[in-house]
Amino acid sequence: MKKVFKFLSVGLIAGIMTGTFAGCGSAGGNTNKIGMVISTLDNPFFVNLKAGAEDKAKELGYELIVVDSQNDSSKELSNVEDLLQKGVSALIINPVDSDAAKSSVIKANSEEVPVITVDRQANGGEVKTHIASDNIKGGEMAAEYIKEKLGGAGIIAELQGTPGASATRDRGTGFHNIVDADSNLNVVSSQPADFDRQKGLTVTENMIQSNHNIQAIFAHNDEMALGAVKALNSGGLKDCIVVGFDGGEDAINAVDSGELSATIAQQPDLMGGMAVESAKKINSGESVEKEISAELKLYTGK
Repeated sequence: MKKVFKFLSVGLIAGIMTGTFAGCGSAGGNTNKIGMVISTLDNPFFVNLKAGAEDKAKELGYELIVVDSQNDSSKELSNVEDLLQKGVSALIINPVDSDAAKSSVIKANSEEVPVITVDRQANGGEVKTHIASDNIKGGEMAAEYIKEKLGGAGIIAELQGTPGASATRDRGTGFHNIVDADSNLNVVSSQPADFDRQKGLTVTENMIQSNHNIQAIFAHNDEMALGAVKALNSGGLKDCIVVGFDGGEDAINAVDSGELSATIAQQPDLMGGMAVESAKKINSGESVEKEISAELKLYTGK
């Protein structure tokens, strides 16, 4: 009888310990480990976002695991699932597509892991805080600059970002808030080029074939703007005004050299750092604002 009791006691203790360790592995995992899911690392903007997050994580003593979704929403969900398996205490998500990101957020919610979105929103699930520039304001800034440079009237084209991304929607909304309110500004073409330089070049080539009198282009990011500049130069439209969005190194250099007219400069490194800092606050039980905005600046050269 004593042997039976001893066996049961050991089994009971083992069960309690297993339950204890299982509890530690869920609902947040390792408080010093944060996951970061980035839409694509082929874009310099997101490389800088990653660098800012890594610097802040190192400063705060966190392990930051960064993964690349390669502009694929299904890979984004897979990345989130992998990070949850690794026991991260918080997830920073830069969505590929705002609607598709809902699945990733809900998956993290089911594991009780807090979610922070950065640059692009997720249209669903519970997000603790969203960190981004005011993209609507940025679109308005671009339109106002173009309007001024055109002297109040002209023919304009628009290179849109990835369809479904909140940055695409908001930058376009801000831009059209200004141009659609003025009958002297005529937007003859608005086409997506997926935030990609090569696609920006190709789409612009097609635009100017059918509208050779385009006087200005607003691109929803610098990569597309730089592609547009190349197409315009090849097409003999070097005087066309081109405004990008992000303020990346290549764009800043292009503005300084006179190739690019202007860029709406974001601060991706700051945004990455703010995301990690927010994760730390959430893990510590502190409150964070539902939306955190990073300042934008119109850059027109040195």
